[in-house]
Amino acid sequence: MIKFLKRIFIGKPLKTNEEGNQSLSKIKALAMLSSDALSSVAYGTEMITTALAAGSALALWMQLPIAALVLLLLAAITFSYVMIIHAYPSGGGAYIVAKTNWGNGAGLVAGGSLLVDYMLTVAVSVAAAANAITSAFPQLHSWSLAIAIFLVLALMIMNLRGLRESANFLMVPVYLFVISMIGMLLFGIWRVATGQYTPEEVATVTESAKNTGIILFLKAFSSGSSSLTGVEAISNAVPNFKEPKAKNASKTLLIMSLILAILFAGVTFLSYAYQINPLTSDNTVLSRIASITFGGDSSIGFYVIQFATAAILAVAANTGFSAFPMLSYAMANDKYMPHLFKDKGDRLGFSNGIAALSIGAIILLLIFKGEVEHLIPLYAVGVFVPFTLSQSGMIIHWYRERGSMWIGKSIINFVGAFISAFLVVTLFALHFTTVLPYLIIMPLIILFFVRVKKHYVSIANQLRVNPQQIKDMRKDYDGAMTIVLLGSVTKVTVSAVDYAKSISNDVIGMHVSFDTNKAKEEETQREFERYFPDIRYVDIHSSYRDVIAPTSEFISAMAGKAKKRNMSLTVLIPQFVPKHWYQNVLHNQTAYRLRRVFVKSEDITISSYYYQLEE
Repeated sequence: MIKFLKRIFIGKPLKTNEEGNQSLSKIKALAMLSSDALSSVAYGTEMITTALAAGSALALWMQLPIAALVLLLLAAITFSYVMIIHAYPSGGGAYIVAKTNWGNGAGLVAGGSLLVDYMLTVAVSVAAAANAITSAFPQLHSWSLAIAIFLVLALMIMNLRGLRESANFLMVPVYLFVISMIGMLLFGIWRVATGQYTPEEVATVTESAKNTGIILFLKAFSSGSSSLTGVEAISNAVPNFKEPKAKNASKTLLIMSLILAILFAGVTFLSYAYQINPLTSDNTVLSRIASITFGGDSSIGFYVIQFATAAILAVAANTGFSAFPMLSYAMANDKYMPHLFKDKGDRLGFSNGIAALSIGAIILLLIFKGEVEHLIPLYAVGVFVPFTLSQSGMIIHWYRERGSMWIGKSIINFVGAFISAFLVVTLFALHFTTVLPYLIIMPLIILFFVRVKKHYVSIANQLRVNPQQIKDMRKDYDGAMTIVLLGSVTKVTVSAVDYAKSISNDVIGMHVSFDTNKAKEEETQREFERYFPDIRYVDIHSSYRDVIAPTSEFISAMAGKAKKRNMSLTVLIPQFVPKHWYQNVLHNQTAYRLRRVFVKSEDITISSYYYQLEE
């Protein structure tokens, strides 16, 4: 049944040699990897205006210079990541750059920050999508958290189906959003330019400047910088592009940043031109822009924008689904993440990374109750720390390589690194309570990375072949002893003892009895000896109805005897397997408990003999 459902939702397995067919063209990659960055248009301007309006409604004019500063940072980050793509085409983005140029510690900070940030990407995106849906259909407001969790699960299933299918699906909402937004912006700017819409009162720069300060400006700028999250995702996913990978990835990044700049600038301009105060309505800034532009909440244009916004916010999470598994793979290659993140699933995607991301995002949604504004500052600091490390790391890279125009490239990286570092400091200064979890989570994540690495290094050292050690550890046994653990004489017992006889010349059947009725235990012994007259039978009575302790004592004693006789010792545990998995709960787990007892015993091999039931 499970296999059947898996085929329905995920599809049939792909062959390894079909992996090339999963590579992305620029058009598909733009849809798959830019949805997070482009979707931030839906809330980036709103974060700015909300921060400004909270200080003073007259300060809303400041969204224009703040937007200009955000666009400057976008340009610096974009050109920086274009250089990263060409310098480090194997993927990994900020993690690889920071690790290579600053050292493993900085790499772990960058990698850990991005892993958490991709979980936040998913959580923020689906929560914002749920908000957009409930703005259009207020009766669904109480279901917003459930809608967000449903969207995470839907995206997880879609990504488990593979890159190509995900990209095909994402092209519709992403390009619908871009086209409908450009149409709305052009129409709205035309209405403002021709005087068809004039707000009741426009605050002037002089009036508002008297009532605002640098703190308000910085708070709004740090909030608006959330529009730049997701820009780095393409640099993490370079291996997913068609050849030439670096060239196609850098072109896709430039196209995405240009579209983002146009949309963000247009939305911010109309927000200022319409004098929208986000604190005077429960609807989003973008929905109010659409309402004013198209002439009301019942217009077709309004619903098109709402639908397109909800769609891209929902699929914006897919950037996390694309980048998280790739980054996990890169870190697993360096032994900082469990090796299971290197495994590809049936559809040639890193399915364990996709599943882990989904679980993390759902946990975040439940913790923060799906409220976007509580996630944005933490979301921003999680991406600007890697921005700072990667761009400053590129300065070291250019200084070391000293290729053509290295000074100019270093200046671009310096601008991006400086503004990113400034934003990190600002976020901690102005949103300390909100971003405090970062200071708690990151040390724990880095400790996890270090412990995982230590574990793998330790295993490698223990398993590494050394000619002298191998010579000393080789054993030439004179025979084999097998102890078969018995409950009663059944088909399972008979089959297990026959198997033991085929691999061993010294087989012992061991039974632990609880019953005070001696006649019953003697009957079990006679039945065993009837089928196996040449096999030694041992019955140990347990006065306290415990199987584990007497079994352990007997096997430990026999291990000593086997060692003296230079024999290998195998403990064979018979176990029947029900036809249906859910039937296991109807049976005790003695076999599992016995395996756990002996699994760490030296010179003892634990083996299970499975007998398949037909009904």
